[in-house]
Amino acid sequence: MTHNLVDPATITTEMAVQIRTWRVDEDFSWRAVAQAASELWGSEYGSNQLYGEDLCAAAAQVLGENPYQEPWN
Repeated sequence: MTHNLVDPATITTEMAVQIRTWRVDEDFSWRAVAQAASELWGSEYGSNQLYGEDLCAAAAQVLGENPYQEPWN
């Protein structure tokens, strides 16, 4: 479920790959993804868990994957 904190159109392929790396390869929680993204790209959301979930959903969409199935979840 998305919370409309992230417009998928604003997520580049490079950003999507970075988000996927955090979530899948580095096993970041949604909160940790949000914090890392906020630090790297300057977001006001900080470690907001809903923001992290939306980032993952948007990144998965950009990459043609389902954020609620393996390997995302």
